[in-house]
Amino acid sequence: MLLLASQSPRRQELLRQIGIDYQVISAAIDETPRLHEAPLAYVQRIAKDKAQAAQMQHDATQYPILTADTTVTFQDMILGKPKDYADFERMMTALSGNTHQVLSAIALRWQDQLIEKISISHVTFARLPEHFIESYWQTGEPCDKAGGYAVQGIMARYIQKIEGSYSGIMGLPLFELSEALDNIGYNIG
Repeated sequence: MLLLASQSPRRQELLRQIGIDYQVISAAIDETPRLHEAPLAYVQRIAKDKAQAAQMQHDATQYPILTADTTVTFQDMILGKPKDYADFERMMTALSGNTHQVLSAIALRWQDQLIEKISISHVTFARLPEHFIESYWQTGEPCDKAGGYAVQGIMARYIQKIEGSYSGIMGLPLFELSEALDNIGYNIG
């Protein structure tokens, strides 16, 4: 069993997909990017800070604690969850017809060990029709997603190319997670 410090239904779905039992726990931290913080440093810091917060609140001696953070970046800018439609429209206009990065960091804390892994993927969008941007927002799907979209959702029809980890783009890179679990001797089965 793992303690998953994330409320993300996508991360929970991915753990179930590979047969890992988990219990959801909380690990609230301030996720505001620091001034001039590079996207890669940001996503790694957030995953690590969540792991430290979770360990302080929960027993990490019996079960490993898993945390993750995913961010979308374009031209070295972090594209978080859209604040409103104008923010979402700005993101989609920038990403339309372009390639962006999705960075997913994990931190696995167990006893005195902290294993950190990173997945970097590249996603290319086709040109997004203006009517699609507005109708996609109306579905509600983009509201709680980094970069304003879900790779496994409605946006899939405009994803022209993916290089990297599909599960990492969803929010939990399973290959890197498996490596981290191997590092601490955790048997998935």
